[in-house]
Amino acid sequence: MNAAIHSFRLGTFDCMAVSDGTMTYAPPMFPPPATFLFLNAEAQRRHRVLSDHGLEAEGWAEWTSGYTCLVVNTGKHLVLVDTGAGALGPDTGKLIKNLQSVSMTPGDIDTVILTHGHPDHVGGVTDENGRTVYLNARYFMWKTEWDFWTSGQAEAALDEHSRAVLVGIARKNLPPIQKQVELVAGEDEIVPGIRAIAAPGHTPGQMALEITSGGEKLLYTSDVFLHPVHLEQPGWCAAVDLIPGEVVATRHRLLDKAASDKSLVFAFHLPFPALGRVVAKGDAWSWQPLAS
Repeated sequence: MNAAIHSFRLGTFDCMAVSDGTMTYAPPMFPPPATFLFLNAEAQRRHRVLSDHGLEAEGWAEWTSGYTCLVVNTGKHLVLVDTGAGALGPDTGKLIKNLQSVSMTPGDIDTVILTHGHPDHVGGVTDENGRTVYLNARYFMWKTEWDFWTSGQAEAALDEHSRAVLVGIARKNLPPIQKQVELVAGEDEIVPGIRAIAAPGHTPGQMALEITSGGEKLLYTSDVFLHPVHLEQPGWCAAVDLIPGEVVATRHRLLDKAASDKSLVFAFHLPFPALGRVVAKGDAWSWQPLAS
Protein backbone atom coordinates (compact mmCIF):
# COMPACT_ATOMS: atom_id res chain seq x y z
CA MET A 1 0.00 0.00 0.00
CA ASN A 2 1.28 3.47 -0.92
CA ALA A 3 0.98 5.79 2.07
CA ALA A 4 0.94 8.76 -0.33
CA ILE A 5 -2.34 7.63 -1.92
CA HIS A 6 -5.72 7.40 -0.22
CA SER A 7 -8.48 5.75 -2.29
CA PHE A 8 -12.15 6.38 -1.57
CA ARG A 9 -15.56 6.20 -3.22
CA LEU A 10 -17.96 9.04 -3.78
CA GLY A 11 -21.20 7.50 -4.99
CA THR A 12 -20.15 5.71 -8.19
CA PHE A 13 -16.93 7.72 -8.62
CA ASP A 14 -13.55 6.20 -7.74
CA CYS A 15 -11.40 8.88 -6.15
CA MET A 16 -7.84 9.18 -4.91
CA ALA A 17 -6.10 11.75 -2.76
CA VAL A 18 -2.54 11.77 -4.10
CA SER A 19 0.32 13.52 -2.36
CA ASP A 20 2.67 15.74 -4.32
CA GLY A 21 4.82 16.03 -1.19
CA THR A 22 5.15 18.77 1.39
CA MET A 23 6.55 22.28 1.74
CA THR A 24 8.02 23.77 4.90
CA TYR A 25 7.25 27.45 5.37
CA ALA A 26 9.81 29.20 7.60
CA PRO A 27 12.03 32.28 7.68
CA PRO A 28 13.91 33.70 5.90
CA MET A 29 11.96 32.70 2.77
CA PHE A 30 8.59 33.18 4.51
CA PRO A 31 7.39 35.05 7.62
CA PRO A 32 7.04 33.01 10.83
CA PRO A 33 4.00 30.71 10.54
CA ALA A 34 1.77 32.66 12.94
CA THR A 35 2.27 35.77 10.80
CA PHE A 36 2.24 33.98 7.46
CA LEU A 37 -1.05 32.19 8.16
CA PHE A 38 -2.85 34.79 10.29
CA LEU A 39 -1.43 38.09 9.11
CA ASN A 40 -4.29 40.35 10.20
CA ALA A 41 -5.04 38.71 13.57
CA GLU A 42 -4.73 40.84 16.69
CA ALA A 43 -1.60 39.62 18.48
CA GLN A 44 -3.06 38.79 21.90
CA ARG A 45 -6.08 37.01 20.47
CA ARG A 46 -3.87 35.10 18.05
CA HIS A 47 -1.71 33.99 20.97
CA ARG A 48 -4.78 32.75 22.91
CA VAL A 49 -6.31 30.90 19.96
CA LEU A 50 -3.07 29.22 18.94
CA SER A 51 -2.42 28.19 22.53
CA ASP A 52 -5.74 26.36 22.48
CA HIS A 53 -4.32 24.38 19.53
CA GLY A 54 -1.07 23.61 21.32
CA LEU A 55 0.86 26.21 19.34
CA GLU A 56 2.91 29.11 20.69
CA ALA A 57 2.80 32.02 18.27
CA GLU A 58 6.24 33.33 19.15
CA GLY A 59 7.96 29.94 19.22
CA TRP A 60 6.28 28.46 16.14
CA ALA A 61 9.31 28.31 13.87
CA GLU A 62 8.02 26.44 10.82
CA TRP A 63 4.84 25.10 9.26
CA THR A 64 4.95 22.03 7.04
CA SER A 65 2.02 21.94 4.65
CA GLY A 66 0.77 19.00 2.69
CA TYR A 67 0.26 19.40 -1.06
CA THR A 68 -2.48 16.91 -1.94
CA CYS A 69 -4.10 16.61 -5.37
CA LEU A 70 -7.33 14.83 -6.26
CA VAL A 71 -8.00 12.25 -8.97
CA VAL A 72 -11.60 11.44 -9.88
CA ASN A 73 -12.58 8.59 -12.19
CA THR A 74 -16.16 9.29 -13.20
CA GLY A 75 -16.35 6.26 -15.49
CA LYS A 76 -16.28 8.54 -18.53
CA HIS A 77 -13.50 10.91 -17.54
CA LEU A 78 -10.27 10.62 -15.56
CA VAL A 79 -9.91 13.99 -13.89
CA LEU A 80 -6.91 15.47 -12.08
CA VAL A 81 -7.58 18.47 -9.86
CA ASP A 82 -4.40 20.58 -9.58
CA THR A 83 -0.97 19.37 -10.63
CA GLY A 84 1.15 19.96 -7.55
CA ALA A 85 4.28 22.05 -7.36
CA GLY A 86 6.70 20.26 -9.63
CA ALA A 87 10.28 21.04 -8.61
CA LEU A 88 9.32 24.01 -6.41
CA GLY A 89 10.91 22.55 -3.27
CA PRO A 90 13.06 19.63 -2.13
CA ASP A 91 10.04 17.62 -0.97
CA THR A 92 7.58 18.42 -3.80
CA GLY A 93 7.00 17.05 -7.28
CA LYS A 94 6.02 13.53 -6.22
CA LEU A 95 2.60 13.41 -7.88
CA ILE A 96 3.55 11.57 -11.07
CA LYS A 97 5.68 9.00 -9.25
CA ASN A 98 2.79 8.33 -6.87
CA LEU A 99 0.36 7.97 -9.77
CA GLN A 100 2.71 5.55 -11.47
CA SER A 101 2.76 3.42 -8.32
CA VAL A 102 -0.88 2.56 -9.06
CA SER A 103 -0.26 2.08 -12.80
CA MET A 104 -1.60 5.48 -13.83
CA THR A 105 0.36 7.67 -16.22
CA PRO A 106 -0.04 11.33 -17.21
CA GLY A 107 -1.30 10.16 -20.60
CA ASP A 108 -4.30 8.52 -18.92
CA ILE A 109 -5.60 11.86 -17.61
CA ASP A 110 -8.14 13.43 -19.99
CA THR A 111 -9.19 16.40 -17.82
CA VAL A 112 -7.02 18.69 -15.68
CA ILE A 113 -8.73 21.33 -13.53
CA LEU A 114 -6.47 24.13 -12.27
CA THR A 115 -8.13 25.82 -9.31
CA HIS A 116 -5.77 28.80 -9.37
CA GLY A 117 -2.40 29.93 -10.62
CA HIS A 118 -0.15 29.58 -7.58
CA PRO A 119 3.02 27.47 -8.01
CA ASP A 120 1.85 24.59 -5.81
CA HIS A 121 -1.22 24.12 -8.02
CA VAL A 122 0.17 24.68 -11.53
CA GLY A 123 3.85 23.83 -11.05
CA GLY A 124 3.35 20.30 -12.35
CA VAL A 125 1.74 21.33 -15.65
CA THR A 126 5.12 21.22 -17.40
CA ASP A 127 8.32 19.30 -16.72
CA GLU A 128 11.79 20.71 -16.01
CA ASN A 129 12.26 21.29 -19.74
CA GLY A 130 9.02 23.20 -20.13
CA ARG A 131 7.20 20.37 -21.90
CA THR A 132 3.52 19.80 -21.16
CA VAL A 133 3.08 16.75 -18.92
CA TYR A 134 -0.61 15.90 -19.48
CA LEU A 135 -0.57 15.83 -23.27
CA ASN A 136 -3.99 14.20 -23.74
CA ALA A 137 -5.91 16.44 -21.36
CA ARG A 138 -8.28 19.33 -21.69
CA TYR A 139 -7.46 21.96 -19.09
CA PHE A 140 -9.97 24.12 -17.24
CA MET A 141 -9.33 27.36 -15.35
CA TRP A 142 -11.55 30.24 -14.30
CA LYS A 143 -11.25 33.00 -16.94
CA THR A 144 -10.56 35.71 -14.36
CA GLU A 145 -7.68 33.64 -13.00
CA TRP A 146 -6.18 32.87 -16.41
CA ASP A 147 -6.33 36.55 -17.36
CA PHE A 148 -4.74 37.61 -14.06
CA TRP A 149 -1.65 35.48 -14.62
CA THR A 150 -1.25 35.90 -18.38
CA SER A 151 -2.12 39.53 -19.13
CA GLY A 152 0.17 41.53 -16.84
CA GLN A 153 -2.32 41.98 -14.01
CA ALA A 154 -0.29 39.82 -11.61
CA GLU A 155 2.87 41.86 -12.14
CA ALA A 156 0.96 45.01 -11.18
CA ALA A 157 -0.80 43.49 -8.16
CA LEU A 158 2.01 41.55 -6.45
CA ASP A 159 4.89 42.87 -4.41
CA GLU A 160 8.42 42.45 -5.73
CA HIS A 161 9.22 39.48 -3.47
CA SER A 162 6.16 37.52 -4.58
CA ARG A 163 6.28 38.59 -8.20
CA ALA A 164 9.50 36.86 -9.16
CA VAL A 165 8.43 33.36 -8.09
CA LEU A 166 4.68 33.45 -8.60
CA VAL A 167 4.62 35.15 -11.98
CA GLY A 168 7.66 33.23 -13.19
CA ILE A 169 6.06 29.85 -12.52
CA ALA A 170 2.71 30.89 -13.96
CA ARG A 171 4.43 32.15 -17.11
CA LYS A 172 6.33 28.86 -17.42
CA ASN A 173 3.30 26.62 -17.00
CA LEU A 174 0.26 28.38 -18.45
CA PRO A 175 1.24 29.49 -21.99
CA PRO A 176 2.15 25.93 -23.10
CA ILE A 177 -1.46 24.80 -22.52
CA GLN A 178 -3.13 27.78 -24.19
CA LYS A 179 -4.47 25.65 -27.05
CA GLN A 180 -5.78 22.99 -24.64
CA VAL A 181 -7.40 25.22 -22.02
CA GLU A 182 -11.10 26.01 -21.72
CA LEU A 183 -11.84 29.08 -19.63
CA VAL A 184 -14.66 28.86 -17.10
CA ALA A 185 -16.87 31.91 -16.67
CA GLY A 186 -19.71 30.58 -14.51
CA GLU A 187 -20.71 27.91 -12.04
CA ASP A 188 -21.34 25.24 -14.66
CA GLU A 189 -20.43 21.58 -15.00
CA ILE A 190 -16.92 20.94 -16.28
CA VAL A 191 -17.63 17.25 -16.79
CA PRO A 192 -20.79 15.48 -15.62
CA GLY A 193 -20.77 15.42 -11.83
CA ILE A 194 -18.08 18.09 -11.35
CA ARG A 195 -19.25 21.69 -11.15
CA ALA A 196 -17.17 24.86 -10.90
CA ILE A 197 -17.78 27.07 -7.86
CA ALA A 198 -16.50 30.65 -7.69
CA ALA A 199 -14.09 31.05 -4.76
CA PRO A 200 -12.30 34.39 -5.21
CA GLY A 201 -10.10 36.10 -2.66
CA HIS A 202 -6.99 33.99 -2.23
CA THR A 203 -6.50 34.88 -5.89
CA PRO A 204 -8.91 36.84 -8.07
CA GLY A 205 -10.31 33.82 -9.90
CA GLN A 206 -9.77 30.89 -7.57
CA MET A 207 -12.19 28.04 -8.28
CA ALA A 208 -13.63 25.48 -5.89
CA LEU A 209 -15.45 22.36 -7.10
CA GLU A 210 -18.65 20.59 -6.11
CA ILE A 211 -18.40 16.91 -7.02
CA THR A 212 -21.63 14.91 -6.88
CA SER A 213 -22.31 11.22 -7.47
CA GLY A 214 -24.96 8.84 -6.21
CA GLY A 215 -26.40 11.39 -3.81
CA GLU A 216 -22.99 12.05 -2.19
CA LYS A 217 -21.10 15.34 -2.36
CA LEU A 218 -17.50 16.43 -2.07
CA LEU A 219 -16.46 20.07 -1.91
CA TYR A 220 -12.91 20.70 -3.15
CA THR A 221 -11.98 23.95 -1.43
CA SER A 222 -8.51 24.50 -2.90
CA ASP A 223 -6.97 27.33 -0.78
CA VAL A 224 -10.16 28.83 0.66
CA PHE A 225 -8.52 27.97 3.98
CA LEU A 226 -4.96 26.83 4.66
CA HIS A 227 -5.18 25.74 8.31
CA PRO A 228 -7.96 24.44 10.61
CA VAL A 229 -7.77 27.68 12.62
CA HIS A 230 -9.13 29.53 9.58
CA LEU A 231 -12.47 27.75 10.06
CA GLU A 232 -12.70 28.91 13.66
CA GLN A 233 -11.45 32.40 12.79
CA PRO A 234 -12.73 32.98 9.26
CA GLY A 235 -11.69 36.64 9.34
CA TRP A 236 -8.01 35.78 9.71
CA CYS A 237 -6.21 35.89 6.39
CA ALA A 238 -2.82 34.63 5.25
CA ALA A 239 -0.02 36.69 3.78
CA VAL A 240 -0.72 35.02 0.42
CA ASP A 241 -4.43 35.95 0.39
CA LEU A 242 -4.55 38.65 -2.25
CA ILE A 243 -8.03 40.10 -1.59
CA PRO A 244 -8.81 39.60 2.13
CA GLY A 245 -12.39 40.88 2.01
CA GLU A 246 -13.27 38.36 -0.68
CA VAL A 247 -11.46 35.60 1.21
CA VAL A 248 -13.74 36.13 4.20
CA ALA A 249 -16.91 36.28 2.09
CA THR A 250 -15.92 33.13 0.19
CA ARG A 251 -15.17 31.26 3.42
CA HIS A 252 -18.53 32.12 4.91
CA ARG A 253 -20.38 31.06 1.77
CA LEU A 254 -18.54 27.79 1.17
CA LEU A 255 -18.09 26.68 4.78
CA ASP A 256 -21.77 27.28 5.45
CA LYS A 257 -22.57 25.24 2.34
CA ALA A 258 -20.25 22.41 3.37
CA ALA A 259 -21.75 22.21 6.85
CA SER A 260 -25.34 22.46 5.62
CA ASP A 261 -24.85 19.86 2.89
CA LYS A 262 -22.80 17.59 5.19
CA SER A 263 -20.37 17.31 2.27
CA LEU A 264 -17.07 15.56 2.38
CA VAL A 265 -14.47 18.32 2.08
CA PHE A 266 -11.05 18.21 0.40
CA ALA A 267 -8.59 20.91 1.52
CA PHE A 268 -5.32 20.96 -0.43
CA HIS A 269 -3.02 22.15 2.37
CA LEU A 270 -4.35 20.19 5.32
CA PRO A 271 -2.57 17.03 6.49
CA PHE A 272 -2.84 14.08 4.13
CA PRO A 273 -5.29 12.82 2.94
CA ALA A 274 -6.72 16.35 3.18
CA LEU A 275 -10.26 15.03 3.73
CA GLY A 276 -12.71 15.92 6.45
CA ARG A 277 -16.00 17.47 7.42
CA VAL A 278 -16.92 21.03 8.29
CA VAL A 279 -19.12 21.38 11.36
CA ALA A 280 -20.92 24.55 12.40
CA LYS A 281 -19.63 25.95 15.70
CA GLY A 282 -21.49 29.06 16.82
CA ASP A 283 -20.78 31.82 14.31
CA ALA A 284 -17.91 29.84 12.79
CA TRP A 285 -16.94 26.24 12.04
CA SER A 286 -14.55 23.47 13.03
CA TRP A 287 -12.60 20.93 11.01
CA GLN A 288 -13.09 17.21 11.61
CA PRO A 289 -10.39 15.29 9.72
CA LEU A 290 -11.04 11.85 8.31
CA ALA A 291 -8.50 9.20 9.19
CA SER A 292 -6.38 8.11 6.23
